[in-house]
Amino acid sequence: MTLWCGDYGEYVKEIPTLMAAEEFDPVADAKALRKAMKGFGTDEEAIINILCKRSSIQRQAITEMYYKKELGRDLIADLKSELSGNFEDLILGLMTPRNKYLAQHLYKAIKGIGTSEDVLVEILFSCPYEEIVNVAAAYESMFGNPLIQDIKQDTSGSFKRLLLTNLKKSGDSVVDCGENSYLSAKAQEEAHILYKAGEGQIGTDEKAFVNILGYAAQRRRQTSAIFQEYTQISGKTIEQALKSEMSGDILNGLLDIVKIIRNQPAYFAERLELAMKGFGTNDDALIRIIVSRCEIDLANIKVEYERIYHKTLRSSVEDETSGDYRRALLTLVGPPSVNNEVPAPLFFL
Repeated sequence: MTLWCGDYGEYVKEIPTLMAAEEFDPVADAKALRKAMKGFGTDEEAIINILCKRSSIQRQAITEMYYKKELGRDLIADLKSELSGNFEDLILGLMTPRNKYLAQHLYKAIKGIGTSEDVLVEILFSCPYEEIVNVAAAYESMFGNPLIQDIKQDTSGSFKRLLLTNLKKSGDSVVDCGENSYLSAKAQEEAHILYKAGEGQIGTDEKAFVNILGYAAQRRRQTSAIFQEYTQISGKTIEQALKSEMSGDILNGLLDIVKIIRNQPAYFAERLELAMKGFGTNDDALIRIIVSRCEIDLANIKVEYERIYHKTLRSSVEDETSGDYRRALLTLVGPPSVNNEVPAPLFFL
């Protein structure tokens, strides 16, 4: 898969750290997992070596074989009974199909203590629209309410409109595949709309920003061009304009969207650093990002993390975690760069 990266003006190849095992035997893996959990004690290393080195599709096949070959035993139930703490959360996250896993975190962000607006933006604006449709379907199946309904009930104002706009199909998504001349003209038009809605008048028309940037995840290349045109018109970056015109949840949400469009791997690198820096570790965020990105673009995220923070993601995880939880995370993160050198900025086509 490829992703538009505004910072580099190129489509980049998304590179995972976890790929399907070439020699895969789900029956053997199921039997090995049962052996690791049967009797006194648990062989956590065996669990890590199997489940952290298989793709999501392979893990689902293992679950099916575990049930068939172990006389109806439920692998998830056995894992829950044998594991605990962050290690349990990580392994169970890996065992959950991606659409359901993201739906779980959306539900937690909406229905938990307070609303985690940053998590809503992280998930809803980093995923392709087609995937969000599937996540929304999983959400309704799992929790009984449509995702749109719960967002309406638990958010408000311009931030609510921003999320709801993202859940609609953009009629202009074809722009990203159009001719450069058309893309540029459309970007100029929308940049002028944003300028007039903010700096070009007294007060701010937040609706105009929502109507344009709410579709950013579906129009990455086009939105990146809008940012460039805005600077030509205003002399300011879009970030500077947003900070001067807005505040609160809508400002934070829009700034995160800009980061995603400019450089999504760098955005996730920043999210990982925030999860680990300072006193204590936000293990929920650390697990969510590594589990949800390891089969998509965690290799890209590692590169950006090293470029920005001048240390490896692996070393940060080692410093902030311990035990089986650490070993599982490090298996998903993968080996360090050769000779500890920071690699090239991104992987281009």
